[in-house]
Amino acid sequence: MRPVRGKRIVAILAAGGLTLAAAACGNAPEETPSANGSASAAAAYKACMVTDTGGIDDKSFNAAAWAGLQAAKTEASNVDPKYVSSSSEADYEPGLRSFVTQKCNFILAVGGLMGGATEKVAKESTGSQFGIVDSGSTGSNVYPMQFATHQAAFLAGYLAAGYSKSGKVGTYGGMKIGPVTIFMDGFADGVAYFNQKKGKTVQVLGWDKAKQNGTFADSFIDQNKGKTITQTLVSQGADVILPVAGGTGLGTAQVAKDSAGKVSVIWVDQDGCKSAAQYCDVFLSTVVKNVEEAVKEAVVKGAKGETLSPTPGYVGTLENNGVSLAPFNQFDSKVDATLKTELDQLKKDIIAGTVKVESASAPK
Repeated sequence: MRPVRGKRIVAILAAGGLTLAAAACGNAPEETPSANGSASAAAAYKACMVTDTGGIDDKSFNAAAWAGLQAAKTEASNVDPKYVSSSSEADYEPGLRSFVTQKCNFILAVGGLMGGATEKVAKESTGSQFGIVDSGSTGSNVYPMQFATHQAAFLAGYLAAGYSKSGKVGTYGGMKIGPVTIFMDGFADGVAYFNQKKGKTVQVLGWDKAKQNGTFADSFIDQNKGKTITQTLVSQGADVILPVAGGTGLGTAQVAKDSAGKVSVIWVDQDGCKSAAQYCDVFLSTVVKNVEEAVKEAVVKGAKGETLSPTPGYVGTLENNGVSLAPFNQFDSKVDATLKTELDQLKKDIIAGTVKVESASAPK
């Protein structure tokens, strides 16, 4: 979840409180020499990634994209993955251009904020193949990867409403941009659907879908801001909270951990029990955005010589497992069996189109 193209936010972000895998640039480990070493080197498919300002170890979608590049290498041994991290938006264009100069076969921009830079560099470098996560197509040589996260967030909202003991749940975002608010839209609608089906009045704090207005941290790395917002939501009665805020959300996880079981969290992007395992005991579930699989699929296709068409590119949905609701992990025995059955059916209904899930920020 990152800003959409055109939304210029001047911010120098680092993965606050999180250890980066590398300070600036990283490469895959050297490949073990093979009998046809020179032939393998000649056929190398350079898959090069520029992170957004969250960094390579953001416990979110930069980390997932890098995992996708590495996974691609396991399916296509000629893939040679590498990355460069961005400390600010000013690093986007230089990072992309450096990979053009290095003659990378596939240049991946991670995040909608990189849309403008990607479009500009791609137009200048028509002989290079680009890809971008969380943005629509920005040129004939740019492969877009987008996600209908509102579908999975709808399930999360229904889950939160069904699990809540207080009758109040909360959400907040890192920044008020499409890749964030799409989660919040789905979450709010899922709660509303639960209320409609059950005759309940579970309240959503932190987001008003109709007004497209709510609570934002203005950061994806400020854990203290995440704590403050969460403490406010908890003081207002929320006992299940969805932070759509990258590393900022770890502040929410800490508040939940300190609550001795009174507050639980629904994480986003990567299954929280895998990406931030130290907080697994507070993660009710995760709204998963399968960036890893989307990136892997694109790189493997490219490495095999297949064409990457910008239209429609990749759109992750519940139907193709591009988005999903993660397992309940340590909460599995705490989630009512009836609620689990209802969630399974709701997923089928969304896929079938009998339950409509809408968001102004949905992929077009």
